[in-house]
Parts: sequence; C-alpha cells; structure tokens
Amino acid sequence: MTTTLAVDCMGGDHGPRVTLAACRHFLEAHPEAQLLLVGQPDALASFQHPRARVVPATEVVAMDDAVEVALRKKKDSSLRVAIQQVKTGDAQAAVSAGNTGALMAVARYVLKTLDGIDRPAIASPLPNAKGGSTTVLDLGANVDCTEQHLLQFAVMGSALVSALSGSDSPSVGLLNIGEEVIKGSEVIKKASELLRTAGATGDLNFFGNVEGNDIFKGTTDIVVCDGFVGNVALKSSEGVASLIVGFLKEEARRNIFTTMAAMAAYPVLAALKKRIDHRRYNGAALLGLRGLVFKSHGSADELGFEHALNRAYDAARNNLLDRVQARIAHARPLLSGPEGDAQPLEAATT
Repeated sequence: MTTTLAVDCMGGDHGPRVTLAACRHFLEAHPEAQLLLVGQPDALASFQHPRARVVPATEVVAMDDAVEVALRKKKDSSLRVAIQQVKTGDAQAAVSAGNTGALMAVARYVLKTLDGIDRPAIASPLPNAKGGSTTVLDLGANVDCTEQHLLQFAVMGSALVSALSGSDSPSVGLLNIGEEVIKGSEVIKKASELLRTAGATGDLNFFGNVEGNDIFKGTTDIVVCDGFVGNVALKSSEGVASLIVGFLKEEARRNIFTTMAAMAAYPVLAALKKRIDHRRYNGAALLGLRGLVFKSHGSADELGFEHALNRAYDAARNNLLDRVQARIAHARPLLSGPEGDAQPLEAATT
C-alpha cells in the first residue's frame, strides 16, 4: 500500500537545502512511499523523482513569525498547504521543520481536534539506558495543563507507542518531584488519581509517579507532563548529549595516554555517540488532531529530517490516527474535562 507524506520543504533553519536531500534519501529507502513537496516551485525545481511531485505554495512562515501571522496573513504558506494535503486526504501525514507555535496553531485550525481531546500535545522519544527510548509528552504545546489534559496526553501517548512499537500495553509514568502519591501540586495529585482510575478500567497501563531521571533510565515507556516541564527536559537532554560528545573529544586530544585510551575504546565511544545523537530521535508527533502532523527540529540536518520523515511514515503505515481514536473512544467516560485553548510555548519555536 502506498503511503504519501506532505513535506513542508521551505520550513526550518535550512529550507530546501536540507529537506530535499533528506527527501531523496527517504524515497530511496522506502520504495512504497510517495512525497508531496510543498513550497515555492523555483526552489524545488531541481528535485526530480518519479514518486514525488511539487505542490506550489507562494509563502513561507519564518521561524520568528508570530502565530497570528501564520494563521491570518500567510494563508498560502508551505506549512499550511502541507497540512491541507492531510485535510483533503491527498497525504496521510505532514512533516515540517517550521515554527513550532505556528505549526501547532495552523494544524489545529485546519484539522481540528479529535472528539474528547481539548488540547493537542507534542510527543517525541528520548533515548534511555535500556537501549530504547522513552516517549515524553507534552514537549511544548501547552504551558499550563489541568489533570484532564494530562490524562488525555497519557491516552494519546499510549496509542502512539503502541502503534510504533507493537506493544499493546505500554507503561505510563506521571512526571513528579517524587514517587510518593502525597507529593506534587494539586494538579499532579488529581492527575495521578485519574490515571490510576484509567489503569483500573483498562484504558492505561499506569506505573505511577516518576522523576526526571526515570526518563533516561527507561523506567516507563511513556512519561506525561505539562509542556513547560517537557520542553525543558527536551532541551536539557540535547545539551547533555552535546556535553558528553564534546567531553570525549576533548579528553582524546588532551595527551598521548588519553588518546591511546580513546583509540582502544573507539568502538564503545562511537556506539555511545550514535546512541545519544538527538538527530536519531527527531520527529515529534502532534497528537490529538484529526490528521497526522510531525514536527522536525528547526535546525535538523539531512539525517535528522530524514528521521522525522521515517517517523511520520511509520505512524501512517501503522494507522496511528485510528489507534488514537479507538483509545479515546474507550476512555471517553474519563475524558470529560473542561475545554481550553492551547497556549503555544513561544520558546519552543525551533
């Protein structure tokens, strides 16, 4: 079965120079995939492939554009036109490295949210010590969340991990300042009660409260938190990964003994560098929409953007949207919280 992705080729820090190269690698690796390359035709004219075609868009949402500009003034932007391909059914998923706040706002406006979901959430995997990854959400779409929102995130995250990993019952942890149920804010305490109830009804495999280090230990398959905390965790993990790689390089240059030690340990060090390379985990799902949209890091290179395409492709092939809808339908009696407008995290625009 052919799977078609709509790609915002103009978004991100690098635009077509990176996105087109990544698209070519992706098509070579996925013979059943098709791409809709969305952007300014002159910028995409050099790309020729039998399973790709250009969808013209005259405008580009800049990384520093306000959400209002993307929504009201740039209605023919590559970001918006890519999402519209999902709306019309011409593509099964859209991928963009553009402005996060604009992408979330436009996606929510064009696609709308699923019944039972008040706010979409951003979910992405982070590497853990068990050799796999821990999916964390929300990573920046919602600064302030109620306990109902956190429950909705848990249900959607479970569907995402189930679709991509094949696990029918992925474990869910609620991020807190301690494992004890008496700790945390009132919202966290109430969310913990809701998640335990969802666990009792079979809607979730709820592990309990987890702490920040549990994300990287791999204590649970999924960690749920509000967007402010999640975005800090995401950026911190990228910083730590860069620190480790930089430290290893510096130690290797320090003197002959450390150089020799580094040479002897090269296979292990190379494996570690690859393991913590944040590019391999690029591609965050915008969950809760009536269509699949994936966000690439704005500064992603060819490898990083290709991984975002891979993640969107896998989600579409594994019917992620249907799985999310099914889990929401099953948990619907618990998902009866007040509606609220998502507040995009302005710091998370790259």
